[in-house]
Amino acid sequence: MEWVQLKVRVPAEKLEETAAVMGMIDPALQIEDYTDIEDGVNAIYGELIDESLLAADRSRAAVSLYIRDPLLLHDSQMFIRERLTALGIPFELELDSVREEDWANAWRKYYQPIKTGPRLTIVPAWQEYEAAEDEVVVLMEPGMAFGTGSHETTRLCASLIEAYMPTGGRCLDIGTGSGILAIAESKLGASEVYACDIDENAVAVAKQNCIDNGATNVICETADLLSGKAIGEGLYDFASANIVADILIRLAPQLKNYLKIGADIVMSGIIEERGDEVQKAMSENGFLLADAISENGWKGFVFKRLK
Repeated sequence: MEWVQLKVRVPAEKLEETAAVMGMIDPALQIEDYTDIEDGVNAIYGELIDESLLAADRSRAAVSLYIRDPLLLHDSQMFIRERLTALGIPFELELDSVREEDWANAWRKYYQPIKTGPRLTIVPAWQEYEAAEDEVVVLMEPGMAFGTGSHETTRLCASLIEAYMPTGGRCLDIGTGSGILAIAESKLGASEVYACDIDENAVAVAKQNCIDNGATNVICETADLLSGKAIGEGLYDFASANIVADILIRLAPQLKNYLKIGADIVMSGIIEERGDEVQKAMSENGFLLADAISENGWKGFVFKRLK
């Protein structure tokens, strides 16, 4: 497969945040920012600036990265879409050098079963798979949502969920995406799971995946936890949040309103450079770091509510 340019257009004032999100996928970014074009016009070589640049919309900026792995292309597009939506950044996402109908199916042949822990395995919904006697299988059709199990953050969360989720507990999955973590919690023995995402498309995908997996105890809704919307009845025994560092930091003061004292929350979507900031925010809001794991520059944390 040839290289594909994945370009995201955003308001110029949101360029830094957008580049931070896309830099989590690949730090080699191409930036288009015309806000300082006047400096060039007024400089000694201003007459050499191309007319197309002078006519460019200075209120808009763009960030691009280049990908050739079809499965990574799928996950990257969904990751960007869901993270920018969570951050409230309006955007337009474009693919260049690939036909949409080709991309829609090409990544599927690269998607293979992924074992994330001693028992849990993520399996493409269209593949035949013979599970071992004690194996827990999550069938996944990610569609237009983030969460195939191939991304490091999903694998980190899934492995920590298997290790720390209490059997029979009520679980909360924040930023559910394809529903992959909520379904894992259901199949690993949660009594009920509330899964929410700010992206309506992701929620639609998650609902269908729950049906396909027989995860009847998962409720999926479009909701922004930060809005203070009441969720379920009573506090939760366990939670997961695979989002992005900025949102997790903003989320930290709210979590005590949803989790019991002694409850664990699994978090990822955090690059190593932002790990200390997330730990500080959680500590300041009554949570103790219980575990931390890493993979390819990404962090996965478990925090316990103390007060």
